[in-house]
Amino acid sequence: MYRVIKHFFDFFAALTGLLLISPLFLLIAVLLYFANDGHPFYFQKRPGKDGRIFTIVKFKSMNDKKDADGKLLPDAMRITKIGALVRKTSLDELPQLFNVLKGDMSLVGPRPLMVEYLELYNDFQKKRHLVKPGVTGWAQVNGRNAISWDQKFAYDVYYVEHQSLLLDLKILGKTVIKVFRSEGISADDNATMPMFTGNN
Repeated sequence: MYRVIKHFFDFFAALTGLLLISPLFLLIAVLLYFANDGHPFYFQKRPGKDGRIFTIVKFKSMNDKKDADGKLLPDAMRITKIGALVRKTSLDELPQLFNVLKGDMSLVGPRPLMVEYLELYNDFQKKRHLVKPGVTGWAQVNGRNAISWDQKFAYDVYYVEHQSLLLDLKILGKTVIKVFRSEGISADDNATMPMFTGNN
């Protein structure tokens, strides 16, 4: 029953959020347009519920500068000043509200990971795809990129098995606190999370 209610809550909350933040959204888009040579948004294929592939959209925090051999420079050399700010404050996630409106994502759920990880999951880890991925999630408010993959998957599956209105409200509340504190954005020695290589 809650999953039906959650669908309508997600839609109206995302729509209301986009309307309220539209001036900020436009400002960030304009600043990133100039910082990233006309490309303020970042698009990537990600797996959603039941592993269905969709296109996620985020604000683009890094430019596409390359070295003499045509290879992309390291992340630390490509992230722009405005890009670093929107990533630190998690504002780079705001365009995903459009994914919520489309029905690809929910406000709360396991974060959508890379498509290439699908074949690496064991049966326990695959459970994260029994629900829609979220803009924020239980793993996000319990360490985000500062926790191990095993911990992240454990939190994801816990959410799948205990999904409720109370838990969603708790996660949304904790997300606001985490954003203001800028906690868990980076893993040790990494800009975000190290690649998942499987542990079956």
